[in-house]
Amino acid sequence: MKSVKPKKFLGQHFLKDLQIAQDIANTVDACPDIPILEVGPGMGVLTQYLIAKERPVKVVELDFESVAYLKENFSRLGDNIIEQDFLRMDLNKVFDGNPFVLTGNYPYNISSQIFFKMLENKDLIPCCTGMIQKEVAERITASPGNKSYGILSVLIQAWYKVEYLFTVPEHVFNPPPKVKSAVIRMTRNGTRQLGCDEKLFRQIVKTTFNQRRKTLRNSISPILGKGHPLSADLIFNERPEQLSVEEFVELTNRIKRALDESSDK
Repeated sequence: MKSVKPKKFLGQHFLKDLQIAQDIANTVDACPDIPILEVGPGMGVLTQYLIAKERPVKVVELDFESVAYLKENFSRLGDNIIEQDFLRMDLNKVFDGNPFVLTGNYPYNISSQIFFKMLENKDLIPCCTGMIQKEVAERITASPGNKSYGILSVLIQAWYKVEYLFTVPEHVFNPPPKVKSAVIRMTRNGTRQLGCDEKLFRQIVKTTFNQRRKTLRNSISPILGKGHPLSADLIFNERPEQLSVEEFVELTNRIKRALDESSDK
């Protein structure tokens, strides 16, 4: 079968450099002995190195042309080629509820959504690696006070240790993307409970960063209520990018107590 033509609407940029593909595949070794799920294998440039690791590998691919190519060229995968949209999958069914490593050369147009799904299934995914747009990688790995620090930074770092591994230039892809890429690795940290209302935590993080130029006093008012006495505290003079994960947890607990007290009156 001839090569698969990259499809712009699927955000496909096929990696051509085999050494980089092998280096990406080796990032899963941080979580040995558990199965691997690869997202968006395309023509299998990464897949060939993953299946050589002698542990269960499944791939999920939405593009019918890529699926046909994989079936013809990777017979070893057999029934482990899943023709679905990863974002719509029930991940509990992939390896019968057992944990797995998530990896891939992720489509740039849905990489953030992939990581939000990872967070929803964090107890199934102790390790996530792969290649994404460099700008997104910088956001995920950013520290407080950095202009790249944002929603993804806080929500992922609450549960995962994040590592920016290496940068990938544009010319090693077909077609070359207009931006640089980067390979990252995220491994579950020791946190099992945040110590706060997790739904409210996510709401506070998203609400404040969606108005990141405002102080917390102004951006939090839709949740806390305008002019609430709690907002007089000094922390509300800060902007969201100045707060660590731990400070967002503390803020969540303070706001939760204030909301509970208001509802009791």
